[in-house]
Amino acid sequence: MATSSFESIRARAVWRTCLASAFRTALACSIVGVATLFGPECFKTQVAFPAFSYVTVILVITNATLGDTLRCCWLAFYATVQGVCPAILSLWLIGPARLTASTTAIAVALSAFVVVLPENTHLIAKRIALGQLVIVYVIGYINGGKTEPVMHPVHVAASTAVGVGACVLALLLPYPNLACCEVKEKSRLFVENASERINLFVKAFSAEDRESALALISQAKSLVNNGPKLLQAIKSKQESMKWERFPFKFLRPYGEKPGNKFQEIQTPLRGMEIALEKSPPFPLDILNSELKDGLEKLSEHISKQVKNISLESATVPESNAENAEKFLQTLQTIQPTKNDLPSLFFLFCLKLLLNKPIFLSSKKESKKQDEEEGYMRKTWTNLAVTINSRRFMAAFKLSLSLGLAIFFGSIYSKENGFWAGLPVAISLAATREATFKVANVKAQGTVLGTVYGVLGCFLFERFVQIRFLSLLPWFIVSSFLSRSRMYGQAGGISAVIGAVLILGRKGFGPPSEFAIARITETFIGLSCSIMVEILLQPTRASTLAKIQLSKSFGILHDCIDNISFSSYSKYSLEESQKKLKFHVNELGKFIAEAEAEPNFWFFPFSSACYGKLMGSLSKMVEYLLFGSQALRFLEQESEKIDSNVWKTIVKKLDADIMLFKDLIGSYTKCFEEVSLVKSLVVLDKEFEKKKVAVDLELGKLPTPYTIRSSSEEEIEKNLVSFLQHSNEVVELIVKGGKSDEKLKGQLVLSLSAFGFCMDNLVKETKEIEKGIKELVQWENPSCHVKLYDISCKVRALANTETN
Repeated sequence: MATSSFESIRARAVWRTCLASAFRTALACSIVGVATLFGPECFKTQVAFPAFSYVTVILVITNATLGDTLRCCWLAFYATVQGVCPAILSLWLIGPARLTASTTAIAVALSAFVVVLPENTHLIAKRIALGQLVIVYVIGYINGGKTEPVMHPVHVAASTAVGVGACVLALLLPYPNLACCEVKEKSRLFVENASERINLFVKAFSAEDRESALALISQAKSLVNNGPKLLQAIKSKQESMKWERFPFKFLRPYGEKPGNKFQEIQTPLRGMEIALEKSPPFPLDILNSELKDGLEKLSEHISKQVKNISLESATVPESNAENAEKFLQTLQTIQPTKNDLPSLFFLFCLKLLLNKPIFLSSKKESKKQDEEEGYMRKTWTNLAVTINSRRFMAAFKLSLSLGLAIFFGSIYSKENGFWAGLPVAISLAATREATFKVANVKAQGTVLGTVYGVLGCFLFERFVQIRFLSLLPWFIVSSFLSRSRMYGQAGGISAVIGAVLILGRKGFGPPSEFAIARITETFIGLSCSIMVEILLQPTRASTLAKIQLSKSFGILHDCIDNISFSSYSKYSLEESQKKLKFHVNELGKFIAEAEAEPNFWFFPFSSACYGKLMGSLSKMVEYLLFGSQALRFLEQESEKIDSNVWKTIVKKLDADIMLFKDLIGSYTKCFEEVSLVKSLVVLDKEFEKKKVAVDLELGKLPTPYTIRSSSEEEIEKNLVSFLQHSNEVVELIVKGGKSDEKLKGQLVLSLSAFGFCMDNLVKETKEIEKGIKELVQWENPSCHVKLYDISCKVRALANTETN
């Protein structure tokens, strides 16, 4: 019942969000429409481009809060300084009468390059500046000698200001749409979601039979999917909250980054979910009446702790409930076996919700490194422009696309040429996109919006002055389109702009003619973008996914190397784990782009194989995260243990995990090499050509990265050895006191959690091995795939080239 109630609350929240977004957008467009249609003549003279005011509204107000809009006021001012001010000088020097289609395109392209090149400029500022450049230069070219070099750009700036001002008013009326209120509401939903998940997970863990456990786990599934979405919504509004503090000083000061403390809840909950998925048949063997009673009390305490989280605090409050922690003392009698590891890992994650591990020996190192990183960050931030090859190419592609769009658009129709450049300018993306997919949804959105606009003009033919009211239903539809997988934000924004420019237009001729001209010019602009992407970025997303996959395996290999009890440091395993997470996320983006791009004459992309590999890599990132948390707890507890005893313990444990590290490390090195091979036939030919040199090199090959083909029995034997040594560790430490009993419980949980993570890292490595074989076989259907042979050939050929 609680789950269905939460689902209905969430459904209502989605509807409220879409309707509120549509209402604010309609209100802002209505303000622009009323001001430009019914305002005084002197005002309408200054705001000479109401169409660009509408475009500015759509760029600024989409899913915005008041904080977002206030920030956009500054961004619009910065964009005007960056776009309009240099354009005044350019028009004055060149002279509008001397502008041609080619000189206009060159001027826009050069100016766009300067706008896009700086890395730290916000995306919205770049879009507004690029749109201003298109209007300033192309309208100047259309009007020729009638264009005033100074006042014409000023009119563009005034039109921008009207659009931004309308957004501010729309977010204030009838009541302010504050980011802090939105974050507060999302935080409340997340806390309810997390509390409900904790209760369901603990009930499933304590279930007396498998059927009851599976029913409870199934009940929690929808909550599991909603949690990360709410967390992402909270994080997306963190920056906006800062902009609301100055104008609304009466608001209570909220934490700097509320999403971080909720992430501290989300991560252990994910671990509890993993533990239940891996658990053996219910009821669980380790659950006795004492542990079950302690677990119930602990669950109640954690639920209250989560519900009492204050938005004003920056972190999750630490618990001081000694009674709730008594369950740790009940673990001292447990001698963990392999089947007990998922259950103990569940309890470990529950303990993470109660208390976070802290750093001891690395505090000074952390402070020093933070200071060094802060200094370097300030140094780079102070640079006006950060030039590198990636930024240069992105700026060059955009400027070339925009220049070509304006050139060909002006040749096709001088009066409507800027409509070819405007879609390219305002659709600048912060990262690489699936070119064909995005162009497709933009074109569809433009056509849908334009057709709706033409129909609106037909229905309101006698009521020209109020026809923009017909936009409200379309804003609601477009709001849902923006949240859909089919169209996304790019398609939704294009649909809104398409309708707004038809219904809010003035002086562009009959609606049907203007609609056809707009669609044609948009097609010209999008075609130029696609052509430039193909010519200047010939590397397909599928190729980038292959390269990124290999790179991820290399970083995974480094992560495994950093696992150690004796030399654990925050800046080894945890930093490499964060790096791996970043690269795995990048791999996911490339896979999504490769799935959307057309195959043409290329070999089809194996989305199924890459999906399996992506899933296994994501799980390994999670296991490394929890493993590092377990090591942090062990480091924390080691301060309470005699140093000589701890050193003896560490030697045994390091010896046990060495087999795990060797096994996973050798496989990941092999995967890194094999995943880059495009054709086994070509590899064999290269191998045959250099066979003499290769034979010599094969004799010299170092052995550390030879694949260790350990059997299941050997791996299980090593895990049993690790658990035995873990039990010995606990027995050495316990002396009979209550504090020692608690320490023993901590060690049992941490060591068992670490063993669980290592065991599952090995299992996922085996799954990746199957996935790599399947991928190589897919790409080489006529060849027999042996990963070890391929790896040896690749390494041998690489050695002959370097020597």
